[in-house]
Amino acid sequence: MSDQSQISAEALDRIARDGVPLVAQLGILTEAVGNGTLRMRMPYQPHVIRPGGTVAGPALFTLADFALFGAVLTLIGPLELTVTTSMTLNFLRRPAPVDVLGEARVLKLGQRLAYGEVMMFSDGETDPVAHATGTYSIPPHRPVSVAVEHYRVDDSGRRNGPA
Repeated sequence: MSDQSQISAEALDRIARDGVPLVAQLGILTEAVGNGTLRMRMPYQPHVIRPGGTVAGPALFTLADFALFGAVLTLIGPLELTVTTSMTLNFLRRPAPVDVLGEARVLKLGQRLAYGEVMMFSDGETDPVAHATGTYSIPPHRPVSVAVEHYRVDDSGRRNGPA
């Protein structure tokens, strides 16, 4: 395994923008990429504040999920069909209505599963506002097109089984 990230910050931001519209709508951007680590920023936006003046839980969950997904991709490369199989989010203290940072790291990487954690902080604070753990399923390391190339499609667009 390489000591360098297998995906760039720019590539992760492109995946967010083009493939995960919710992440793009929240303005989540990659700040730092390492080997199994990642830091993302979710900018403050008034529409993610819930009653009581705090950042809404679903926004924090989205940040945690995409940050840990990104941390996994730093180890395996851009396998976009890597999916969340489980995630737990614990709220530790009330996040201020400011940018939220998510610092993700992969704790264990196997052939088919990866497990990691994300600590989330209100910008400028040292105490975490939330902690998440998650498991991701890693697809076979070959392009999806290989799995479907043996099917032919007739003129109507229907699959007719193996070619």
